[in-house]
Amino acid sequence: MNHQLLQQVQQGNVKAIARSISIIENEVPGYEELLSSLPVSSKKIIGITGPPGAGKSTLVDGLIRTLIKLGNHVGVLCVDPSSPFNLGALLGDRIRMSEWYTNKNVFIRSLATRGSLGGLHPKIIEISELMKTAPFDYIIIETVGVGQSEIEIAGLADTTVVVVVPEAGDEVQTMKAGLMEIADIFVVNKADRPGADLFVRNLRSMIAPGGFNQLKTAVIKTVATKHIGLEELLKEICQHQDTSLLPLKRHWLLTEKVFHLIQRKRMTSVDKEVLQEKIKQELVDGEFNLYRFASNYF
Repeated sequence: MNHQLLQQVQQGNVKAIARSISIIENEVPGYEELLSSLPVSSKKIIGITGPPGAGKSTLVDGLIRTLIKLGNHVGVLCVDPSSPFNLGALLGDRIRMSEWYTNKNVFIRSLATRGSLGGLHPKIIEISELMKTAPFDYIIIETVGVGQSEIEIAGLADTTVVVVVPEAGDEVQTMKAGLMEIADIFVVNKADRPGADLFVRNLRSMIAPGGFNQLKTAVIKTVATKHIGLEELLKEICQHQDTSLLPLKRHWLLTEKVFHLIQRKRMTSVDKEVLQEKIKQELVDGEFNLYRFASNYF
C-alpha cells in the first residue's frame, strides 16, 4: 500500500500527496515505513520567516505567481497558529492564497503548530522530506512568525529568507541574537513606505559574513502587494542555492534534522500523565527532588 502511495506521490498525484501528509501528521500505522522508503532527493527548501505583519503570506503569494509564470510546479507548506482547543490551524490556505487553490501547478497545505514550542509543525521535517519526492520544482515553507520559529526554520531550510518592514526601525538592533545570523537573504517588504531606504542602509551596515554566509547577505527591497522586486528575490534565491558553500550548510542541516528526530524518538516513551502520578506520589512521600527525579526517571 505504501509503495503504491509513494509512486502516486512521485507522479504528482495531489490526493496522494495530501493523504500522505495526513498519514504522517496523525502517525497512522505504517507512516514510518512510508518515510523509510522515501528515495534520496537533492531538492532544496526555501524557508520564509519574519515577525508578524511583515507580509510573509503576500510575499509567498507573489513568489508563487512569479514561479508559475516561468512554468514551474510549486509546493507550499504554511505553518499556522493552532487553535488552543482542537490544535487545528487558525488560518487556512483558502483564505490566504485562494487564487492558487485550484491551480494544478500549485500544491498548498496549511499545517497547525499543534502546540509545538518552536512554532513549527512537530512533523515538519518528515513532511518536507515527503514533499521533496513529489515533482515540485520549488518547495516553500512559510512559518507562523512567532516565538522561536524564525530561528528554527534555519535548521530546516536550505535558503532562509527573513522578511522585515521599514517600521522595524530600532528593532533591527535586537535581531543580532537571532535573525541576523540565520538570514541567507533579507527582504525589506513594503519598501514604498517612508524611511525604507534608510532602513535598508542600516540593515546592510549591520550584516557581516559569518557562519555559512561567507558572502555578504543580500538585502532585497520588495512591495509584494504590487509585485515589485519579486523577480530579483527569486534570482537571489536561485543564486544562493547554487552556491558552492551550500554543501557545508547541508551537512549542518542534516545533523540538525537527525538530532531532532532521535531526540523526539527517545521521548516517545515518556507519558506526561504517568510522570505526573509519579511526581504526586513522591511529593506525598516527601522525597521529591527535581533534579534527582529527572536523572533517575529512565
